Amino acid sequence: MSLAESYQNFIEQTLSWHQQHNLTLQAWSADPATAAPCQLAVLDEHQVSWQPVKQQPPADFSNVEQALELELHSDIKQFYSLFYGAGLGASHSRGMLQLLMVWDQADLARLQENLIGHILMKRRLKQPETVFFALTDDDSIVLSVLNHSGEVYLEAVGKDVSEKLADSLAAFFSQISPAAYQGV
Repeated sequence: MSLAESYQNFIEQTLSWHQQHNLTLQAWSADPATAAPCQLAVLDEHQVSWQPVKQQPPADFSNVEQALELELHSDIKQFYSLFYGAGLGASHSRGMLQLLMVWDQADLARLQENLIGHILMKRRLKQPETVFFALTDDDSIVLSVLNHSGEVYLEAVGKDVSEKLADSLAAFFSQISPAAYQGV
């Protein structure tokens, strides 16, 4: 199964899970009056409901690649360019996590700046280049894709990748199930 198919399947499972548990996907919005593409409704002054929506057009990472003189792994570019959203909670055998998503174009620009900073830090530390894609319930541990191989690892911030979780993002999606995530 392709990454796009496995991610779409996980999103469908997540939406179904939320419906079964009578839950609404909610996010804090700095300005609920300026709707993001995935925003459904304003719930209160700074809270909105949302639903994943396909990016049109997909995000472009050529600026990041040019700045770093590096080609990002195709899985990570595809992951961040498929859907707008506020992040999806999930459960993995190693714990709870939140898949990162791009909320709108301004958020995409912030993500790209953070990716550049992360990769520059990895280079300074003389560690393999990684790209983060999920947060865990431990602030010092993220889930990352090893850029040269596409493998998914646990990564302690500032440290080398430590524990391989999957051969690819598509394979990783088969290891997780929908869950409410309160860590962020």
